Amino acid sequence: MKIAVLGDTHIGARNDSPIFDNYFRTFYSEVFFPYLQQHNITNIIQLGDVFDRRKYVNFNVLKSSKQYLFDQLNLYRTIMLVGNHDTFFKNTNNVNSPDLILKEYGSINTVSSPREYEFDGTQILFIPWICPENEQEVFEAIENTKAQICCGHFEIQGFEMYKGSIIDHGLDKNVFSKFELVLSGHYHHRSTKQNITYCGTPYELTWSDYGDQKGFHVLDTDTRTLEFVPNPRLMFIKHHYDDKDKTIEDVLLDDFSIYKDTIVKVIVRNKTNAYWFDMLLDKLQKAGAVDIQVVDDHYNLNLEDDKDIVDEAEDTLTILNKYIDSMQIKTDKKQLEHLMRTLYTDALSLE
Repeated sequence: MKIAVLGDTHIGARNDSPIFDNYFRTFYSEVFFPYLQQHNITNIIQLGDVFDRRKYVNFNVLKSSKQYLFDQLNLYRTIMLVGNHDTFFKNTNNVNSPDLILKEYGSINTVSSPREYEFDGTQILFIPWICPENEQEVFEAIENTKAQICCGHFEIQGFEMYKGSIIDHGLDKNVFSKFELVLSGHYHHRSTKQNITYCGTPYELTWSDYGDQKGFHVLDTDTRTLEFVPNPRLMFIKHHYDDKDKTIEDVLLDDFSIYKDTIVKVIVRNKTNAYWFDMLLDKLQKAGAVDIQVVDDHYNLNLEDDKDIVDEAEDTLTILNKYIDSMQIKTDKKQLEHLMRTLYTDALSLE
């Protein structure tokens, strides 16, 4: 049997941005569900963080997401995990948004405590976000299960949350050594080590996702293999501008249609003709770019290399961690980074 595996969906991301809501709609209506229909896939696993914020939901986004996501998921057999962004409290999963909001959908099964489901003779253990209240129950379920596949929303050390940002705390991967295959949400970068695969997010959410291929997976329960299906839709695009020794045709004959409904960062290496540059920005706007940011590289610091761009291309957590690493303090920097990460996550839940 083949099962579609969908990572963190984060409905309501970026403060319920209509831009991102439309971006999500495009993925589901033009990529995800058409693929399932074309390949006759009738089962879906969603790995947690269904919604973006723990404390509340925007009703306009909820209405929209019901149309393009939840109404469609209900046409399939869907198993949906509760992630840390879905829980109101930190010490229990008892109050969570999927259980409360999605009760009307009979084919969407939300998992807020360890549970097993069978798929054509294959048992899969599902584990939601691990919290103080369910920790013992979770480890007992892992120890006692005979399932060979485990799906969860885990925080496992040694994996990347974002590309290049390795997490040094959390569960030891050996906790899951008994399973042939472990699939997890929570970390947004897609990666695999031994029997554990983080499936990543199906689409870009921040500049940290730039250049990190997004999409979803298809699990074959017979062969225990995963097929990755890329999402061709991009949200973040960088445009490198250099008009030195160029003609106006060289500067302005790009295919600007790719910038429709995207966030564009224009990186300026050389700007010798201000009028040409204004024409470029005008073309980007007319092409439908929803946001345009300009980064001047007038010192020729080779900012074509994305790793050298120190600005909004880095997410808040990366900037905080770099600042902490540069501090001359006796405090355990790893503990301080963990504290800042926790505070940042809490801040995202506030208006």
